[in-house]
Amino acid sequence: MSQSTVIDEIFDAFQRRGQKTYGERVNMSEHMLQSAYFAEQAGAKPTLIASALLHDIGHLIHDLGEDIADKGIDAIHEEVGAEYLEKYFVPAVSEPARLHVAAKRYLCAVDPQYFAELSAASVQSLALQGGPFSAEEVQTFEQSPFFEDAIQLRRFDEMGKVPQMATPELEHYRPFLEAGLRA
Repeated sequence: MSQSTVIDEIFDAFQRRGQKTYGERVNMSEHMLQSAYFAEQAGAKPTLIASALLHDIGHLIHDLGEDIADKGIDAIHEEVGAEYLEKYFVPAVSEPARLHVAAKRYLCAVDPQYFAELSAASVQSLALQGGPFSAEEVQTFEQSPFFEDAIQLRRFDEMGKVPQMATPELEHYRPFLEAGLRA
């Protein structure tokens, strides 16, 4: 698949399924665009901006429905998404996306204030995802080569839940996605 085709396929998924909701006050497209916007505003490297845009792509490609968490099921969207992304993107894009749930679990274990600020939907999904990390899981996660990027991505993820916030259009992020594609 050509680079342009991959990006067009991703943009098509945003168009077809991005209006899905997931318990937050924004839909999936709004959330992912906001996450990328906050990454760009923070001066993140292009691959992390691409990862911020794509971190929840698993929600756009699985067919489990919008209310999956209400049914007590973890959609493992981070794994579904990362498996898709790693076919086309460098690890600096796919791995922070894969680890953004682990980063939430990590931050809940090491920062009580972080947990206190989670939305109700994020608390619900945290329980399905295994809850805060154990001390051993914290140490293991800190050894990941993508630990810092995953933590940054998680912060952008939490910021990206602002109703009716204006962001650049999806096309604005094409160069960031191109920068993260495998050669």
